[in-house]
Amino acid sequence: MRTFLLLLLLSCLAVPAAEAKCAFPAIFNFGDSNSDTGGFWAAFPAQPGPFGMTYFKAPAGRASDGRLVIDFLASALGLPFLSPYLKSIGSNFRHGANFATLASTVLLPNTSLFVTGISPFSLGIQLNQMKDLRTQSIRAASTRNASSELCFSEALYTFDIGQNDFTSQLALLGIAGVRQFLLQVASQIAWSIKEIYETVGGRTFMVFNLAPIGCYPSFLSELPHNSSDLDVYGCMTSYNNAVADYNDLLNDTLQYVRSSMPAATIVFVDTHSVKLELFRNPRSHGLLHGIRACCGSGGGAYNFDGRVLCGNSKVIDGKTVTATACGDPENYVSWDGIHATEAANKRVAWSVLSGAYFYPRFPLSQLCDLQPIG
Repeated sequence: MRTFLLLLLLSCLAVPAAEAKCAFPAIFNFGDSNSDTGGFWAAFPAQPGPFGMTYFKAPAGRASDGRLVIDFLASALGLPFLSPYLKSIGSNFRHGANFATLASTVLLPNTSLFVTGISPFSLGIQLNQMKDLRTQSIRAASTRNASSELCFSEALYTFDIGQNDFTSQLALLGIAGVRQFLLQVASQIAWSIKEIYETVGGRTFMVFNLAPIGCYPSFLSELPHNSSDLDVYGCMTSYNNAVADYNDLLNDTLQYVRSSMPAATIVFVDTHSVKLELFRNPRSHGLLHGIRACCGSGGGAYNFDGRVLCGNSKVIDGKTVTATACGDPENYVSWDGIHATEAANKRVAWSVLSGAYFYPRFPLSQLCDLQPIG
């Protein structure tokens, strides 16, 4: 089975470059739940409904009611949804692979999934998985007098990771404590890009920055703050400012790395600004609810209770509480208090594909005949 799937990767060379509609025959993605298309739930099966209710009509390994930004990006480039590297059944690596898993971090975790919920598949592990996939596919191709190296050198490499490094210890360490290791996070992402550049031959990279966590229902419900910290939109100013500082640090780090890799294109993608605008002004973008979760429990401004997460039930104070989904997720920014709805993800993707949030400017629409994302 594994050899068969690896050989499927070779078909990304089937269309001559001159006839291709996009300069990128494949996408290799590294990330956390914001871009996980099923890796975590392939490793630890049990994702409940109502996840996937909008598009897939069943749980599809995504932390949303439907598609993610990475799904829309692949569709726009004329590529199929990325198969998770960890999913052996039904995966198709013709046009890349997704190494992202829910709860992943950039830095190697010093704890267990079963203690803190942090995934064992940190960025370094994901990078090793990609290298192994490449090694095996090249080895398999050599036995057929073929080549798969171009699939990797001409691919688009995307990074959407770092949020769990920022948030996992916020309640314990506070903003000041977390700030102390954020340089390591940015540096590790930069090192990973350089590693792919030097050992794999990758040349085009997109790095997504972090979302404004101060607007998420889960963090509004659970992180310490007082009313004076809330802005006019109901978001926590101090936490959003800290994220903005990290994003600036990440951008500066990538700028420094570019000077050492002149043949590479390293694009900083500012999805933070798009998401912040959605949270602040949902009605301006065809949505109704910003800081309230669609799938949750407890009602109130946030509809989030960390004791019972979306799709689960728990006995609290002698009563069974179930976190159920709203009937109109298309009107919400937040799906489950932690992740975005398909509706929000689609709007983020539209903004990204417009090219207005690339730094430096990147001519994606000239490199690819962008398809409607629906």
